[in-house]
Amino acid sequence: MKILRSFRFWLAALALVVIGVVVTAPSGNAEAARIGHLESLVKCPSCENLSVAQSNATSALAVRHEIVTMVHAGDSDAQILTSIEAAYGPSILLSPSTSGLGVLLWLSPTLVVLVFVFGGWRLRRRR
Repeated sequence: MKILRSFRFWLAALALVVIGVVVTAPSGNAEAARIGHLESLVKCPSCENLSVAQSNATSALAVRHEIVTMVHAGDSDAQILTSIEAAYGPSILLSPSTSGLGVLLWLSPTLVVLVFVFGGWRLRRRR
């Protein structure tokens, strides 16, 4: 019976050590995924319609290096994208911003559909 209690104690201690190692282990995989996601949001400065993740141009490699450096420095995604946009201009991002005139780009498909629906309704009502 005493051996069983000792075994349970050491098993519990081992479980706590394993949990501690897993929780405190660096999340390199999550960091790599974050870097990949950010690279897919930024357009290659010297290419047409390619992200820096897809391009091997020198300028794309430089932007990738900036992204990796900022992620390792602990900057948030918003800070990184804002910094890159400030350095290269608003056309560097593959998706339009959600403020200012960028809102019109996001809302324009919905507005076009609404205009067609309303026009069709009025046309049907007149007949």
